[in-house]
Amino acid sequence: MTVTRIDRDDPSESDDLPDFSDLTQHNWHAHDDKMSNVGFFTVARRLPALFVQSFRMAWQASPRDTVATITLNLLSGVFTAFGLLATTGVLEALFAAGPTPERVRDALPSLLLVGAAAVLRSLFSAGAGWAQSRLQPQVLRIAEERLYGLTSSVDLVRFDDPEFHDTLERVRMRGVNASDDVVGSAIDVLTASIGLIAVGGVLGVLHPVLLPLLFLAVLPDAWSTVRSARMSYTTMLSLLPTYRRKWIVSELLADRDTAAEVRSFTMRGFLLRVYDMVARTQQDALVDLARRQTVARLIGEALGGVGTALVFVALGLLLASGSVPLAVAGTAVLAVRTGQGALQQLLYAVNRSYENGLYFTDFIDFCSATEKTPVMTGSGAPPDGFARITADNVVFGYPGKDTPALKGVSIHLDRGEVVALVGENGSGKTTLAKILAGLYQPDSGSVRWDDVELATVDAHALRGRIAVIAQDHTRWPLSARHNITMGLNKGEPAVVKAAGVAGADEVIDELPHGYRTLLDRRFKDGQELSGGQWQRIAVARGFYRDAPLLICDEPTAALDARAEHALFERIRAHADGRTVLLITHRLASVRYADRVYVLDHGLVVEEGTHDELIDRQGIYADLYGLQASAYQS
Repeated sequence: MTVTRIDRDDPSESDDLPDFSDLTQHNWHAHDDKMSNVGFFTVARRLPALFVQSFRMAWQASPRDTVATITLNLLSGVFTAFGLLATTGVLEALFAAGPTPERVRDALPSLLLVGAAAVLRSLFSAGAGWAQSRLQPQVLRIAEERLYGLTSSVDLVRFDDPEFHDTLERVRMRGVNASDDVVGSAIDVLTASIGLIAVGGVLGVLHPVLLPLLFLAVLPDAWSTVRSARMSYTTMLSLLPTYRRKWIVSELLADRDTAAEVRSFTMRGFLLRVYDMVARTQQDALVDLARRQTVARLIGEALGGVGTALVFVALGLLLASGSVPLAVAGTAVLAVRTGQGALQQLLYAVNRSYENGLYFTDFIDFCSATEKTPVMTGSGAPPDGFARITADNVVFGYPGKDTPALKGVSIHLDRGEVVALVGENGSGKTTLAKILAGLYQPDSGSVRWDDVELATVDAHALRGRIAVIAQDHTRWPLSARHNITMGLNKGEPAVVKAAGVAGADEVIDELPHGYRTLLDRRFKDGQELSGGQWQRIAVARGFYRDAPLLICDEPTAALDARAEHALFERIRAHADGRTVLLITHRLASVRYADRVYVLDHGLVVEEGTHDELIDRQGIYADLYGLQASAYQS
């Protein structure tokens, strides 16, 4: 295996590496407040509720497979007990006095029963395994649909909340995938419990003292496995920031979009050193976890060995004192070994249920909390159109930010107008546009379509009456047609018309399969577009909706001057009777706007037409003069 040397590509002798000092602080008690609720003695209390949740999800996924799994496992346990009891008859016949042929012949009926029980037990176990293997993928589908149904409907502002993002990352990484695992583990616990009950019943019949000794042999393993699971979960929680940073750096090293700048700025060595720093932090934490789990496992196995020795010593004393006959003792040995296997299987299943249950609980808690979190809860039907849109004293702040992004903004847009928002970066233009688009709800103030308060209408239905051409539009890995329609089917003529108005028809005509061409080079026959070509597709996407309000956020950012001029001419032509909200840094594009609002640090500081604002010699005039002088010089 060849190991790539992490060399120094940067010309500088010292690295300006990011400050990841928090990565070294792996305090294993950082999550004690959460882990204190999942100690050794709370497992038994948590498992019933966990199993109820898992079987409820299993029933939702497939009642037939759930019933089949439980029933076939029960039958398998019954024949396990039957086989052990039949073994006693075999041993009694073999240990009886008389010639060997006669003893073997007397043992044959019991031996046939043992064989039949083994065959039936195997058949029922195989059937249960088949039903379980069918059930688990269905459970995973149900869980994924629930999760992504919530993440696609939650308020957009929640994605700007770091705590929400961390929780979502943990649920996506392990929580949703633990749903089918926890169902499988719950079924395994049921299977092992049935087998253990069967063996325990046989041991109780043979001699009551054997049963508690059997549990004594395996309880240390229970302690070590539960402790190991707790260590794993705590480590995963502490490493979440590390996992996220590692993923981000790996994307920078391997993504097509960043490949050019990695080479242009000779960043390979720098990024590899950052990756190595983060990966070593993860490695050290996992190595330390393995060491601590090994110690716990060794202690558990050592104590378990002592318990097993006590079982066989007790069995020997019972045999020596004549308390049990030799045939019963032989059956007891088989039962003890079978019981140990069943107990170990049970402990393994409990451990998996416990560990997967922690992640599954994350998933359940996240879904429950998200379902209970207030969203844009209006239920009324939005108006089909408007004469005026009014934003009145709107205040809005992002989660975790002390300063609001908007501080009492008031504007209005009349039907058929082209209204522009201008200002420097961070002035609040895009935030205000998202509020007008129904994506954010203001903390205070109101947005109205005529007399209808938008907080009272259904946000999803409202967004269907608004078209957005976003600066950071998504390049969907879909066909050109679906990149325009976005799941809204209005017929082929509407697609062609929108593409023509946006100038995207020229792009699509050059594609090998026209509107059916997949716009993602990662797939077979997929095509990649330039930034300007994608911009035209995004504009066609907005035109296709044919909504009364069109919001254009930097729609020409990736276009050259000629294409930019042509696009604004198309927007003006398309805006006939519609209202256009235009956000742009290129002030020449807003000269013909009916009204311009200038934002600065979340406030509207100027308002008027282009000529009025130029005459006022304020911020707008300064910005316009700076851009004009750049062209004049």
